[in-house]
Amino acid sequence: SFITSVSRGKDRRSGLILTIPLCTEQTSMEELSSTLDYLLGIPSDKCKARGFTVIVDGRKSQWNIVKTVVLMLQNVIPAEVSLVCVVKPDEFWDKKVTHFCFWKEKDRLGFEVILVSANKLTRYIEPCQLTDEFGGSLVYDHMDWVNKRLVFEKFTKESTSLLDELVVINESEKSNQLDKERPPDCNFLPSFDPETVLQTGHELLSELQQRRFNGSEGGGGAWSPMDDELLAQPQVMKLLDSLREQYTKYQEVCRQRSKRSQLEEIQTKVMQVVNWLEGPGTEQLRTQWGIGDSIRASQALQQKHEEIESQHSEWFAVYVELNQQIAALLSAGDEEDLVELKGLQQQLSDVCYRQASQLESRQNVLQSAHEFHSTAQDLSQQLDGLLGMLCADVAPADGAAIQQTLKHLEEKLKSVGTLTLAGLREKGQVLMDQMSNQTSWSYGKDVPIENKENIDHIQGVMEDMQLRKQRCEDMVDVRRLKMLQMVQLFKCEEDASQAVEWLGELLDALLKTHIRLGDDSLETKVLLEKHKKFVDVAQSTYDYGRQLLQATVVLCQSLRCTTRSSGDTLPRLNRVWKQFTVTSEERVHRLEMACSFHTAAEKVDQGNLSAEVEQETYEEVEMVGKALLDRLTVPVIFPDGSEQYFGSPGDMASSAEHIRDKMKLVEDRKLTLFKFI
Repeated sequence: SFITSVSRGKDRRSGLILTIPLCTEQTSMEELSSTLDYLLGIPSDKCKARGFTVIVDGRKSQWNIVKTVVLMLQNVIPAEVSLVCVVKPDEFWDKKVTHFCFWKEKDRLGFEVILVSANKLTRYIEPCQLTDEFGGSLVYDHMDWVNKRLVFEKFTKESTSLLDELVVINESEKSNQLDKERPPDCNFLPSFDPETVLQTGHELLSELQQRRFNGSEGGGGAWSPMDDELLAQPQVMKLLDSLREQYTKYQEVCRQRSKRSQLEEIQTKVMQVVNWLEGPGTEQLRTQWGIGDSIRASQALQQKHEEIESQHSEWFAVYVELNQQIAALLSAGDEEDLVELKGLQQQLSDVCYRQASQLESRQNVLQSAHEFHSTAQDLSQQLDGLLGMLCADVAPADGAAIQQTLKHLEEKLKSVGTLTLAGLREKGQVLMDQMSNQTSWSYGKDVPIENKENIDHIQGVMEDMQLRKQRCEDMVDVRRLKMLQMVQLFKCEEDASQAVEWLGELLDALLKTHIRLGDDSLETKVLLEKHKKFVDVAQSTYDYGRQLLQATVVLCQSLRCTTRSSGDTLPRLNRVWKQFTVTSEERVHRLEMACSFHTAAEKVDQGNLSAEVEQETYEEVEMVGKALLDRLTVPVIFPDGSEQYFGSPGDMASSAEHIRDKMKLVEDRKLTLFKFI
């Protein structure tokens, strides 16, 4: 309902001017009394000693309210008030105040009270000390003064409370450092933010100093410093100095707390990592010692190990983060923390590196186990394939196919023996070495037993593969012998067929080229000798073919090839040989007849025979000549009834013509001889 203020204006005695504006509404005397008490508590005692001039602005209020306020001043500030100026309305109160005169009550009130119009106040107070509402020129913003006053009082209250709290916190921290066993009170924090309070204080001090500077210049529209502002500056400065001192200590306390909290947090996390790695992590690896008995089993173990590694990776990530934090603290830590931090770092590193080494070793074992099982499976499949080849019936078309099959079989056996089996032994040895080294960081007492079982399994697989490979080698030896016999069988059959062809060629040559009978007995005898040799060659060819066919029978019996025989080779051989024999005999008969014919003819030509003998010789030439001519016209009849002539008809005609010519010569000689007789 009113705004009571102490402006920077002063009366003629240099006393402060207190303005109490009243309004038409009801005024609370209790509030007014409290406000006056508050305002009168602000100036210094020296300022109060000069007294107050109170201006009661009653222009908008009632007389009874004004009178009540004036009388109240007697109870609130009688000693400090020297003059009370009641600003009255221009005409309203003239008849109301006659029954009460304040000047008559001066002794009882303790101060002088005058009723005055607003335009008459300058008689008692200089215009420059009055605000514009009373016709003066004094610049005063009461709301601004109230806001600044509230800021000052808020700062004073908060800074004083904060200062007390910081002192308590700092002293408590000092006691904690002296008594290491005493648990620190880390939850005790100041009620106000020190930075905010300090900033508010600095802004307030800057404002007060700025007002003082402007007031000293005496600017017309600027503030002049009041006594309460002059008194506030050293108070604010003192509070700020104390706050800065305690806040600096508090920052060190916070730093120590933060460092201690960080160290405790690191210790907790380190123990979490160590406890998990040495507890559940170790337990996981303790239960994983198998290597599986197949590729599928080893892959399942690898998948399980990857899950274990994934869980370990999360803790290893925490280890890396903790190691970085510890390194940062070591680079900026106090001497008293270095030993503890290094101990934590060493413990953490030892556990993590040991666990990582165990994981890597286990991973290497599983990788080697997978390679071992993979090689064993490949070898088993190759041995199965080789065994299938060995168990299959061999029915090649010819010897070349057998040779190719045998070569492929031996290459397959060599690949299994020198490459796959050797690789299996190498991988098995690597795996056993890794498992033997693994026992050096074993977790439990059952590890050697489990390793022995795994090693026995590895050796068992290698021995089984060796036995299977040996069986295949034995079967390959048997198959090699059988296939070589089959090669011999095909070779014998092929050579026997070749003998038949050769014998057929000899027969063909005998019929087509062996047609000459000789021009005389000597030549005929030579032809007989050549024919014998020719027959010997044919006989050898026939015998060779027979031997080959006999060997074929023996090989078939050895190979148990009941379905295989010499086929038509033997009948063909016998048929050609019989044809050759018949033809050869016919050739011999013709040559012998030719030899007899030429011998008789030559006797006639010699002419030293007796008449009787010569007559017989003529008859022999004629008889043999005719028989030979008849023989030349007869074909060779083979056992199967087929016929074949020697040479061509022209060849036979030429031979017959030669014989006839010779018979004619003998006949002419005979006629000549008997004519002379």
